[in-house]
Amino acid sequence: MTSTSTPPGTHPISRPPLRLGLTLLHLAVLGTLGWAVIGLLLGAIGLGLGMLFLLGLGAIVLLGVFYVLFGLAWLEIERVASLYDIPAHPLNWYPRTEATFGGYLRSLGANFVHGRMWAALGNFVLASLMGAVMIGAFRYMIALIIAAFTPLTDAETVTTAFGIHVESSYAPLLVLLALVCAGVIVGMLFLHRTIATAIIGATARESDLTERVRTTAVQREGAMRAAEVERTRIERDLHDGVQPRLVSLGMTLGLAKQHIDDQPEQAKELIDEAHTSTKAAITELRQLTRGIYASVLDDRGLDAALSAVAGRSHIPVSLDVRLPYRCDRATEAAVYFAIAEGLTNAAKHSRASEARVTVRMRDDETGRPYIWARVEDNGTGGARVVPGGGLDGITNRVVAAGGTIQVDSPAGGPTALEVSVPCAS
Repeated sequence: MTSTSTPPGTHPISRPPLRLGLTLLHLAVLGTLGWAVIGLLLGAIGLGLGMLFLLGLGAIVLLGVFYVLFGLAWLEIERVASLYDIPAHPLNWYPRTEATFGGYLRSLGANFVHGRMWAALGNFVLASLMGAVMIGAFRYMIALIIAAFTPLTDAETVTTAFGIHVESSYAPLLVLLALVCAGVIVGMLFLHRTIATAIIGATARESDLTERVRTTAVQREGAMRAAEVERTRIERDLHDGVQPRLVSLGMTLGLAKQHIDDQPEQAKELIDEAHTSTKAAITELRQLTRGIYASVLDDRGLDAALSAVAGRSHIPVSLDVRLPYRCDRATEAAVYFAIAEGLTNAAKHSRASEARVTVRMRDDETGRPYIWARVEDNGTGGARVVPGGGLDGITNRVVAAGGTIQVDSPAGGPTALEVSVPCAS
């Protein structure tokens, strides 16, 4: 879904290549079109402020300008990231958390104070300014080079690009000024590279850190919910299954103790009954602990553990597991639980007659391995995630392990459950 110096899920901001030609092209475009865009936006802001008290039309104009600014900031981040190979996260719009007008206003406020947006817009203005300076320096350089060849004509004086009149005999010295202009052009290229990578790179690191914190919080919440669901399941299974059986066992042994002297045959029957009940309780306890963690995972791996699950299933299961090597315990446990619970749901609720399980080891775009698993059945479908239900428990387990889950269960079936859990470093 590594090295020891880079945590999983992060991307080091490497030293970007020079790419002077592309930078020159970018600044040339920004030096012309950039100021046109800035002028239009400033004019729209002025128009919106002027019309603010005219039936609220100004508010609509300002709202449109804000959306354009956000899109421009997104485009600027993508431009710099692609130009200098900076692994920056895209600028994401904060959605509203409530389907009300107040929720919409709070969403606008959160996006208005979005630091990455304003940093990207600032970089756009600076890049446009540097582009304008570069274009001016280029024009002066061309004019100075042309003026340097004045001695080839009959002119006695020459007017330079800066409006200074010099004798034609000194015109070749204008090449030095042309070189200064060329130095300004190159300086703008390196200055843009330095400033852009500093601003966008800093926001990329901040965004990456924010994403890691958010992911950690989601995983922590998933782990807490998974633990709560698991505790509830254990309590329910103990209360409904093992506990009554043990109480009945105690009562049977008590009766056998009372009649062991006067009615030994009846006491023997009671002891036999207690023995049978004890074996049943042990079986239930094994089933209960197997739902927490299968010991066969440690001994023989995920393939063998899933084979045992398929063998105990009430419906026929086609198992296809291809894992070239073992993953860490937490990852295997999450995948095992997801498949086991998926098969249990298929047998109990979907009225399926058969199921198929496919497990593969894959690599994500960074080369990090993860286990991908798919559980399919031919049942009636309609499976939904409800709090405390089987799919909710699967989701919590998978999210806590840093994975993702997808459920496709249309009414009428079939149902497909896919999970992807990254292997730990």
